[in-house]
Amino acid sequence: MSQDFLPLKGTDYVELYVGNAKQSALYYQYAFGYELIAYAGPETGIKDRASYVLKQDKIRLVLTSPLHPEGEIAEHIKKHGDGVKVLALWVDDAAQSWKETTKRGAKSASEPKKISDEYGHVVVSSIKTYGETIHTFVDRTNYTGIFLPGYQPRSSAYTPQSIGLKYIDHCVGNVELGEMNRWVEFYENVMGFKLLITFDDEDISTEYSALMSKVVSNGNGYVKFPINEPAAGKKKSQIEEYLDFYRGPGVQHMAIATDDIIHTVTELRKRGVEFLEVPSSYYDDLLDRVGKIDEDLQPLKDLNILVDRDDEGYLLQIFTKPVQDRPTLFFEIIQRKGAKSFGKGNFKALFEAIEREQGLRGNL
Repeated sequence: MSQDFLPLKGTDYVELYVGNAKQSALYYQYAFGYELIAYAGPETGIKDRASYVLKQDKIRLVLTSPLHPEGEIAEHIKKHGDGVKVLALWVDDAAQSWKETTKRGAKSASEPKKISDEYGHVVVSSIKTYGETIHTFVDRTNYTGIFLPGYQPRSSAYTPQSIGLKYIDHCVGNVELGEMNRWVEFYENVMGFKLLITFDDEDISTEYSALMSKVVSNGNGYVKFPINEPAAGKKKSQIEEYLDFYRGPGVQHMAIATDDIIHTVTELRKRGVEFLEVPSSYYDDLLDRVGKIDEDLQPLKDLNILVDRDDEGYLLQIFTKPVQDRPTLFFEIIQRKGAKSFGKGNFKALFEAIEREQGLRGNL
């Protein structure tokens, strides 16, 4: 077996560039149950931005806003709206990770650098991926601080209860028509990922629109990236709508794992998070389609949670509506009961739900 030249220990953090990080941080604390753990900004010696670090179990979100109208962060927000800039990967050797990937054709976003404070040092490096998204390699072997040097511990007067979010299951990228295979090859050749699964427009289509998707995964399966592109249809697909409003490729959604989706979604709904709705008829033959499940059907129906089965078990999933006014980034909540797949049996119902929303926005 060939040696894994890019061993990954998981997702280190996801950084979003947002218009107002202070307010966004409160939204994610209140609505999603994240805890504020760290902050960087003028008070910590950072002059051009403010960043808030939120945590729940193994998930770390960083929300960053610029303090001035010029510069890369402000330009990113002007063009894309709120969106994911950094998918950071936890590694043992950030310099080696950068070297191996750039050697294989990755474009560098920043060369390896050591950043230090009284808690030790972290080595970080970054490469470019689709659109303006980057992967940052983070080696925190010699660091005991709260997050990264330059950040100080910060807590909020509002202490949310965790709602059971555990870790990032996968992050999905949307790319332009004809670009999916190029980016799949990038992950295979540059990062040593393997193609896990392919969905074509027969699998993911409605009467009006379709998409194609391929899922790549690193060696240990800790990091999975589905890549979507639009496919020909009678009307504009959700991927095209995303590309129009995001002004190019980017992260479409983050799927976050829970061990109790009924509890998690009940809490999210209680706090005002909006979800895509599938018709109640979806549940009429659900058990015929997926077989026996541990959960009672009624709470799943009440909460609009979807179920799908593969050879290894089943999964439960639900998708939020976009979490900003541009119809771009959203979240998936997923609970796996053995299933390793991505809910192929639900694609049609989900697509129709998204098309209803697109129709309301006048973008179908």
